[in-house]
Amino acid sequence: MVLALTGACADGDRQGTPSASTRPDDGVRSLDARPAERAGPPAAERPVSVRLPSGTVVPVRAAGTRGRGLLDVPDDVTEAGWWRTGARLGDPFGSTLIAGHVDAVDQGLGSFAELLAVREGQRLRVRSRGLEQTFAIRSRELVLRSRLRDATRIYSVRGPRRLTLVTCAPPYLADRGGYQNLAVVTAVPVGPPHARSRA
Repeated sequence: MVLALTGACADGDRQGTPSASTRPDDGVRSLDARPAERAGPPAAERPVSVRLPSGTVVPVRAAGTRGRGLLDVPDDVTEAGWWRTGARLGDPFGSTLIAGHVDAVDQGLGSFAELLAVREGQRLRVRSRGLEQTFAIRSRELVLRSRLRDATRIYSVRGPRRLTLVTCAPPYLADRGGYQNLAVVTAVPVGPPHARSRA
């Protein structure tokens, strides 16, 4: 499955920490006299996996575009591709777009086939190397593949923070290039991203 996409992304924030010093004249350790600095949000990172409502964990690879702006999704139907010019985990706004195959002739059903039956309110968990964040499904809709370019909310880095999962959807018409629709699942953050649990 390939998707036609365009866009850009913002850089993450940096944070500072106070430092300690030792006065050589009396050996007393004290904090610098600078005002305290508030810790900023965690630096944004690319997603490395998404946990679907069923509990299936899908590895996520970075995906670029090729000729005519088509997004390369991993060939393996158990993996998904994150559009690397979209929002990252930890970004304050925009869509994190992750796409995967619904099936393949030589591999059977893909992990993202589950998206065809998800319901509002179900939870998804996205992880990066150091962060994780939970999202709640807000909507599931069908979009004509031929109209994806016009559906900018799917991939735009502007607007509210959201997770967008995409896979192919029926009908399948071989003489018209395969699946005619895309199932687009939009989810919103349940809370802010936090340090990833190692469990």
